[in-house]
Amino acid sequence: MSSTVTSTARFATMDDVPGVARVLSRSCYDDPLLRWLIPDDDLRMARTRRFFALVSGFGYVPAGETRVTTMSDGPEDAPTIRAAALWAPPHSNPEGRLVALRTWPHWVSLVGRANLGAFVRLFAEWKLAAPQEPHLYLAALGVDPAVEGQGIAGGLLTAELDRADSESLPVFTQTLDDKCVGFYERFGFDVVREVEHPGVGTTTFLRRDPV
Repeated sequence: MSSTVTSTARFATMDDVPGVARVLSRSCYDDPLLRWLIPDDDLRMARTRRFFALVSGFGYVPAGETRVTTMSDGPEDAPTIRAAALWAPPHSNPEGRLVALRTWPHWVSLVGRANLGAFVRLFAEWKLAAPQEPHLYLAALGVDPAVEGQGIAGGLLTAELDRADSESLPVFTQTLDDKCVGFYERFGFDVVREVEHPGVGTTTFLRRDPV
């Protein structure tokens, strides 16, 4: 029996953190940022899962707005998280000072001392590029490769874009994966800036104004 969507665009709870980390690690395994941070193919999946468990568990689930889509293989099967989006609303900072202090001890073991300085500088550049006015920030969006091509990512994204339109908020995001740029452009995002990071890639910053 083929998978069917059982719940779409609901907000995640702390119980969902392992599922969020699992699906984002599968989706982002070949992301240029994570290939640079964790070049070892044999280690990347496990470390990427820890990466997203930290980001979502300490920040984006309790202090942000994480949305998930769940799917099941049949009416008696428990739904599984198949897509997740990590959002920062205008009134909260899921990557704030307290979150940074709680997660900092874990970063060295995940990304290595050699990459730590460049990692911090890269994220600082991303923060400086964000709009100064209140906005929604999309930190990550991922779909399990097993169910790609079914419109799940678009549905998950649209749920928050509708909220942005209703509240007259711009939406901001960035990507190091040039294949993602066209996807965002189809949903009304415009490229506003590109920044090259030697040895890592080029970050494309995108913004969508309310309609």
